[in-house]
Amino acid sequence: MTSASIQKINQIGVPAKELGRAIEFYEIKLNLPLLFQTDTMAFYDCGGLRLMLSLPEKEQFAHASSVLYFEVADIDQAYAEFVERGVQFVGPPHCVVKNGAAETWMAFFEDTEGNTHALTSDRIVS
Repeated sequence: MTSASIQKINQIGVPAKELGRAIEFYEIKLNLPLLFQTDTMAFYDCGGLRLMLSLPEKEQFAHASSVLYFEVADIDQAYAEFVERGVQFVGPPHCVVKNGAAETWMAFFEDTEGNTHALTSDRIVS
């Protein structure tokens, strides 16, 4: 491996139109731990990956982000808890792929800023 090799993703930036509204969604509804915040950014820990919410500095960054797939242990339980917190899903958890004895399940939702994300969980089937 050379010193220029990518080792991991350290941070993902998610654009926000209204930072206060986005902070409430990620902190209260998704229950992500806040690391720190400034006037224009908020940083969360997501299993060792830093998630940055930010007001775009330039118009070129003011667009919806890539889909973030949040892994959960039990997608049905997480889905029910997130619905209870007010997260609005496109539909219930569903199987997106079967791979031998495993299935990958997902449930998609939008945050308050129009970014699409998903809960994801693998299940072993007998």
